[in-house]
Amino acid sequence: MLHSPTEPAPTADTLAHSGTRPVHWLATATAVAAVIAAAGLVQPAAGAPAPAANGPRAAAPAAPAVTEDAPDAAAVTYPLDCKGAPQAVTATAQGDLDGDGRPETVAAVRCDAGSGTPPHALYVLVRDPADDAHPRIVATLLDTGLRQSATDLTVSDGAVTATLLGYSSPEVPRYSPDVRKLAKWRWSGGKFRQELTDPAAKSV
Repeated sequence: MLHSPTEPAPTADTLAHSGTRPVHWLATATAVAAVIAAAGLVQPAAGAPAPAANGPRAAAPAAPAVTEDAPDAAAVTYPLDCKGAPQAVTATAQGDLDGDGRPETVAAVRCDAGSGTPPHALYVLVRDPADDAHPRIVATLLDTGLRQSATDLTVSDGAVTATLLGYSSPEVPRYSPDVRKLAKWRWSGGKFRQELTDPAAKSV
């Protein structure tokens, strides 16, 4: 199961979490590495050993059955500084991202400013064994500093996908994004690794 890191690490390869300093949605965009890491994952069991040369082929172990409800995205206070405006969860997707049979929730969250197009952040949530009513944030897949909006959020086959809408230059009006790309994140080797499924961003 995914767990919160014991200490925040400042490098670009370190997973963002609930201890990360909030970023206001109007802040200047900053470069964010494509790989966002986490710590404390209990890795799924290794596959079955290779069969003997002349023996029967061993069956691959089945994935654990999901037996819990996914975390409630509405029960979380997100690290967004909205300057008095409320936070809005605009989309959620659920699924087992690390193969332990327990579902995580991915939440698309932004400030509910009432006008313009506030950027989204994407957070991964897990249930907290010590406080079942309040899930924990264990990963930030997308930060508001990138000034992108997330649509079509899904979890399928252990991967998170979303369509990201952004801007080709600071002169493009915030209400009219002109860049569109499909992004995918997958837990691999102790990290959430981002894959841009479009080789280059496309104009919309």
